[in-house]
Amino acid sequence: MDKGFVIGIGALEALCRDAALAAGASPDAAASLASATLAAEREGNRAVGIAHLPFYLDALKEGRIDGRAEPTIDRLLPAVIHVDAHGGTAHLGYDRAHDLLVQAARSCGIALFAQKNAYTCGSLGTFARRLAGEGLVALAATNGPALMTVPGGRIPVYCTNPLAFAAPMADGDVLLVDQASSQTAYVKVREAAERGEALPAGWAIDPDGRPTTDPDAAMKGALLTFGGPRGANIALMVEVLSAGLSGANWSLDAPSITQGNRSPGTGLLVLAIEPAAFGSGFGDRLARHARRLEAAGVHIPGRGKAAALRRCASEEIEVSAEALGHIRSYLPLTADPAAPPGA
Repeated sequence: MDKGFVIGIGALEALCRDAALAAGASPDAAASLASATLAAEREGNRAVGIAHLPFYLDALKEGRIDGRAEPTIDRLLPAVIHVDAHGGTAHLGYDRAHDLLVQAARSCGIALFAQKNAYTCGSLGTFARRLAGEGLVALAATNGPALMTVPGGRIPVYCTNPLAFAAPMADGDVLLVDQASSQTAYVKVREAAERGEALPAGWAIDPDGRPTTDPDAAMKGALLTFGGPRGANIALMVEVLSAGLSGANWSLDAPSITQGNRSPGTGLLVLAIEPAAFGSGFGDRLARHARRLEAAGVHIPGRGKAAALRRCASEEIEVSAEALGHIRSYLPLTADPAAPPGA
């Protein structure tokens, strides 16, 4: 990270919210986007935190996100919540339905949120972790514009199609798996291009279908699935869950998230399970088992993010000056864009 500013969480969230408002978001959409951005930043997922916010701001200004869209909610069944984001952010649609999803899981034992016609959601794990904070087990899946191909393929057919899974433990920690179906997340390739760094072999192909370590060629070509055909199978399952069930655009049909003025119209599926429906003591049982696994050398995913959140338990956080300056550049020219909020 470049030279950073230590600033208050509240001030940083207000800055993100004000930038989203200036870019064309409604107050509610701006608040949801700012909250999700801060959540990713605080848990150390900076690739889709503050540094990622300008992609949403550009999308708002250029029409890929309808900042004034009002999500609509349908419940044809008690435990199924279907949201149409109408070209807005994924975050506002989910925020409007979160309490309904929790209540449905509590009363039915299991509940499902499915959303269509949204911009991409950034940190997928944030949705699963939020439900784990409610004591629920969660599974989330999402798609986006095609960026990834399969073994033997030459053109992108899927987005990186991530899955996230979270489960609460009695000691306050959360088991959290959040990973793409690709060898790496697209933002990692973009970051490598910005730094002029080569990619590891096996991550991507160029536009002619040849393996490449050049991130610029990779962005013009396609990412590769992890684990060969197994990763491709998972990507297809995610596509069916997130786009097929919700009625969202398939990745092959989704417009770009960085160019043009059309929403990618992507899908998001979140499944919530009430552990108490299966008996008591789930959190204790999982925590004990996690300790056994760790003693055997197993990495328990989510520990690092939990530690980052504890480090950010105070009301201040360090953010790069470059990221702050970029966000402030969307605001009216009333202050030095490199200055911290309040300066």
